[in-house]
Amino acid sequence: MGHPFPIREIARQAGLSEATVDRVLNGRGGVRESTAREVQQAIADLDRQRTQVRLVGRTFMIDIVMQTPDRFSTAVRAALEAELPALHPAVVRSRFHFRETGPVPELTRTLDRIARRGSQGVILKAPDVPEVAAAVGRLTDAGIPVVTLVTDLPATPRLGYVGIDNRAAGATAAYLMGQWLGDRPGNVLTSLSSGFFRNEEEREMGFRSAMRHLHPERTLVEIAEGQGLDATQYELVRAALRRDPAIRAVYSIGGGNIATLRAFEELGRECAVFVAHDLDHDNTRLLREHRLSAVLHHDLRQDMREACHIVMRAHGALPPAGPTLPSAIQVVTPYNMPPQATSRWDGE
Repeated sequence: MGHPFPIREIARQAGLSEATVDRVLNGRGGVRESTAREVQQAIADLDRQRTQVRLVGRTFMIDIVMQTPDRFSTAVRAALEAELPALHPAVVRSRFHFRETGPVPELTRTLDRIARRGSQGVILKAPDVPEVAAAVGRLTDAGIPVVTLVTDLPATPRLGYVGIDNRAAGATAAYLMGQWLGDRPGNVLTSLSSGFFRNEEEREMGFRSAMRHLHPERTLVEIAEGQGLDATQYELVRAALRRDPAIRAVYSIGGGNIATLRAFEELGRECAVFVAHDLDHDNTRLLREHRLSAVLHHDLRQDMREACHIVMRAHGALPPAGPTLPSAIQVVTPYNMPPQATSRWDGE
């Protein structure tokens, strides 16, 4: 396992003791396989962030904790690491705690471990449930500022929220849906990954309210709890299409869009309009292939930069600023895709 990093740096990145890291690196045994993976991941993270490690400046170690499909956590990681050089002279180092799904206690244990070992800040995407709110309170009590990303936890003492106005995004999707469906008959399938994420609930509320106002004749059919994962999403969509032969459009709030389209195709059904969220790997390809009508997107790099700035302000490293404004909602079609989105995934 060749690398240029001292054990102290690896231990700090992994959140482990130097003795544990030393045992892993030297193959001395007595270490769980999961711990060995954490050390390997820390080295990989340091390698990606090595341009920052050698900079001279105040260092901020920030933990990014997210429950989200891999396609979105990968996009967030890339956005943050692309922004690190722009934060100079400060040095921002990041530890990533990603999971696609799982029980809430597992997530709160991760937050409590961070509270015990210390951090300069936590950027968090998590379900809005009492257990998570309590864990955010414990982080705050430990002097660790928390910034919510994409989905908010407004009943907690988090320092700020970074992301779009999700209710406005849902209303925008309804406007687009109505314009593109026109006078054609058909019901609209709305798809949430989970009812416990506030951003998805707000998008659904905005969509439903605007559709009721603009197109009261349309029936909305909701599915949820697919977790944005292809396997579960496919079964949910397939069942909904079989129950309702009038569904001919989709507003995908929570992802799993490849599986959604596969369900339509395998049942021989047309999806006339498909509005989704985020230019992740899957959606970029689907949009380029004209299989999505539009993607509602926001600049993740700007969001990650603002989240880091909020943490830095909490430590007095930046002057105070006014309240954080919602990110701009971008309506991306196959004809106005950002060049970086197209080139990012070419050849993958």
